[in-house]
Amino acid sequence: MQPQRATYVKKACAYITRNGSELLVFNGPGHDGLQIPKGTVEAGEKPRVAVQREAVEESGLASFERLQHIATDVWTRRQSPPKRYVRSFYHLPVHESRDHWVHTVTGTGEERGAEFEFSWVDLPTDATFALDLDDYLHSLTSPAEATTAGDVAAD
Repeated sequence: MQPQRATYVKKACAYITRNGSELLVFNGPGHDGLQIPKGTVEAGEKPRVAVQREAVEESGLASFERLQHIATDVWTRRQSPPKRYVRSFYHLPVHESRDHWVHTVTGTGEERGAEFEFSWVDLPTDATFALDLDDYLHSLTSPAEATTAGDVAAD
């Protein structure tokens, strides 16, 4: 019997921070733990473009100070049949006065119309994140440690 071929899906993940010390999070449907704005990179789209699009669609925020690539890795979503996410993480600082808000997801994805309730957590945090989305949070407090994991290109 031949092993099943892995499916690879490109994902863009946004670490949105304010004041350099708080991370934007939400509790998403169907997952245990906190999440960050993230989503699938569309065909022909660069991850750095996708992360901005996903951040806007999922959080409603539209103005970021800058965009910094943190890391890119390959994460196993499922063993059988094999499914891997090629995850590109970016840091997007923002000026935002709201401490909490609910945003209805826009765009064309399957989450369109879902309501996400956003809040901020202090960094560093011991909070539990879904899908290992906290893998590179340490890079936000130690910029010198920001790196590209493995041999995966960022863009």
